[in-house]
Amino acid sequence: MSTAIEEKTVTCIVCPSGCVVRVVLKGGKIAGISGNMCRKGTDYAKTEVINPMRILTTTVRMEDNRLLPVKTERPLPKALIFDAMKELSHVRVKAPVKIGQVVYPNVADTGVNVVATRSWK
Repeated sequence: MSTAIEEKTVTCIVCPSGCVVRVVLKGGKIAGISGNMCRKGTDYAKTEVINPMRILTTTVRMEDNRLLPVKTERPLPKALIFDAMKELSHVRVKAPVKIGQVVYPNVADTGVNVVATRSWK
């Protein structure tokens, strides 16, 4: 295992303070975090450096060819965003759809559902 020391800088987006958090990695593991003003900054920086997560917001095609705005119910690993987009490009949804309705379950085999962000008749 490598014992190389690496340093990354992350701007925390959890609260309006926007702390610039410095993360020191030793051998791929977090050896130190500094620059944050609260605990949320520590948690955010750990996640952002080790396994960044994102909410996916996009559209899927309705059967009548309209575009339905959708998003994931919760964040999914950033590395799987393109796999999720590829899966969703093949989805066709039948009307009617209610806001919050699951239109595609378990996207990219993450256990995360995709829900409608608008109702369509």
